[in-house]
Amino acid sequence: MITASINSLRQSPRKVRSVANLVRGKDAIVALNTLNFLSKKGANPLYTLLQSALANAKNLHNLEKEGLMIKELRVDTAKTMKRSMPRARGSAFPINKRCSHVLLVLAPKVVKEKKVKFVKKENK
Repeated sequence: MITASINSLRQSPRKVRSVANLVRGKDAIVALNTLNFLSKKGANPLYTLLQSALANAKNLHNLEKEGLMIKELRVDTAKTMKRSMPRARGSAFPINKRCSHVLLVLAPKVVKEKKVKFVKKENK
């Protein structure tokens, strides 16, 4: 299994998960094309992460990208930066700037064999 990760991506995990759900379980090449043409902000870091994982597969394990699929794509919550916005009469309103940790695991494709049904002949 080939892994790559991003720590403390400065984007909300909820927004990154919506992009991650589109490519989870797909072929690596199909996922690259999907992320390349997606117009969401979270698509660009995931595209870069997938390219990094494919480079790891080629350089470290001598695997080609045609035979790989996304086995796991996990988006977790990282530390939240707490800020405040000044409000009326000297009060403050809290602002949470959320961050994400992203883990990508690639695995070789599993070829499923078709089951052949045998029909039992009846003797006459």
